[in-house]
Amino acid sequence: MKAIVRRKYGPPESLRLEEIDKPVPATNEVLVRVYASTVNRTDSGMLRAAPFIVRFFTGLLRPRRIITGSEFAGVVESVGIEVSKYQVGDKVFGFRDEGLSTHAEYLTVAEDAGILPMPAKLTFEEAAPSSEGAHYAYYFISKTGIKSGQQVLVNGATGAIGTALLQFAKYYGATVTAVCDTKNMNLMKSLGADKIIDYTKEDYTQDNQLYDFVYDTVGNRSFRDCKRLLKPKGVYISSELGWKGANIFYALTTPLLGGKRVIFPIPLDINRSLKFIKERIEEGHFKAIIDRKYPLEEVEDAFHYVEKGMKTGNVVIVVRE
Repeated sequence: MKAIVRRKYGPPESLRLEEIDKPVPATNEVLVRVYASTVNRTDSGMLRAAPFIVRFFTGLLRPRRIITGSEFAGVVESVGIEVSKYQVGDKVFGFRDEGLSTHAEYLTVAEDAGILPMPAKLTFEEAAPSSEGAHYAYYFISKTGIKSGQQVLVNGATGAIGTALLQFAKYYGATVTAVCDTKNMNLMKSLGADKIIDYTKEDYTQDNQLYDFVYDTVGNRSFRDCKRLLKPKGVYISSELGWKGANIFYALTTPLLGGKRVIFPIPLDINRSLKFIKERIEEGHFKAIIDRKYPLEEVEDAFHYVEKGMKTGNVVIVVRE
């Protein structure tokens, strides 16, 4: 089978398209014929092993998985003898943040580890980008206990996490301020944003409004920068560690002070996230936004584009038509 392979950590130039053996499923695994995947910030971090802590999950000296990719959508090709939830021909999608070797024509995955039946009426290219960013967005939401009528600001509202977060916050009835660039203002309106701040024209941290929650999905501003935006019991939550791991320190100390605080979620339960995401898709409350599509042979170009930090929503890899 064709697969995108790397045997050491490094830049996108380290990737190679190779012919390798098709994997064989273990007794509790399914073999999936992959139709679509993605390239996302999680993949970029695992490709370069950045930050260094990534190596404790993916391999200290070299990557344990030589095939890149973490999101997929495809069809069950065969199943192990202990598998009871899936059968040959089922359409499935999924994600795992330590990698699933999805940049390949086939992959194997345990039936209980980050895989669900595809949402009804979605194509493979729509289903594949529906999990990674939405998984992190759901954990942001679930850890803060958002309620109807609360004020929310989303910095980086145009990315995979941000577009999902905006939609989930509106699902729960929040009033949402989206921070984006000029070209994406209409997209923010279409996703339900109540207020839009164009960061190319103004500094959102100087906004006069107070918020119950500030969600920073890009990590380009600190808790100190955003603290003035929070209500007395407001919460700042970021997808990034912060300078020298500051967000972990704040997450441990600010709750003790009884005022404005930082939460740093560790999103572990992917199956729970996927179930929530699938339900929202089928209800019409969530749709993954797609920026660009690349064929499998051009994964290196997809990585370069993602690493520019300017994508809108998701970048899809078309593994097969």
